[in-house]
Amino acid sequence: MNTKRFPVFATLLVVAAVAVMVGLGVWQLGRSQEKEALLARYEESRGAQAPVPWPVTEAEVERALYRQSRLLCMRVVERGAMAGRNASAEAGLAQYVECLVPDGSRARVVLGWSRDPGLKTVWNGGEVAGVIAPGPRLVADPPLAGLEPNEIPDPAELPNNHLGYAIQWFFFAAAAIVIYIIALRRRTSG
Repeated sequence: MNTKRFPVFATLLVVAAVAVMVGLGVWQLGRSQEKEALLARYEESRGAQAPVPWPVTEAEVERALYRQSRLLCMRVVERGAMAGRNASAEAGLAQYVECLVPDGSRARVVLGWSRDPGLKTVWNGGEVAGVIAPGPRLVADPPLAGLEPNEIPDPAELPNNHLGYAIQWFFFAAAAIVIYIIALRRRTSG
């Protein structure tokens, strides 16, 4: 091969790009294992019977997700609805409130489910029991304000697509190598 025609800069650029892509693939493999451990911990939490106090800090939220909890809603400060599913997996609206709790912070409580987008819930606070979902929010169980039960939060619904991302990065690296080899052959044969 003629060294004058060998593209040193382009080769270094491709090698660097491939190294980055392989590094990202390896990182995604690690993230996949971390996510599997996290999902296993969430599943274990879901099966725990003893309720936990309503979490205040981010670290407490992480440890309490999918556990039973209760809180005292001193006063409702906001009302709303968001897309949600009922216990039968039908689409509709999860009716929620933002509550002021005894420590002065706010907590989101999902009261229950409704199909009616114009529904105005009437619930002004009190003790609420339920499951801590990401957000965090307390999904009331049993539902409040005459609403239907919401779908209980399930950690199995959290995606673990890191393995797919890893494969994608490895494929990109392999494709870059193949394309570069083809380009190099065309350059040297021409």
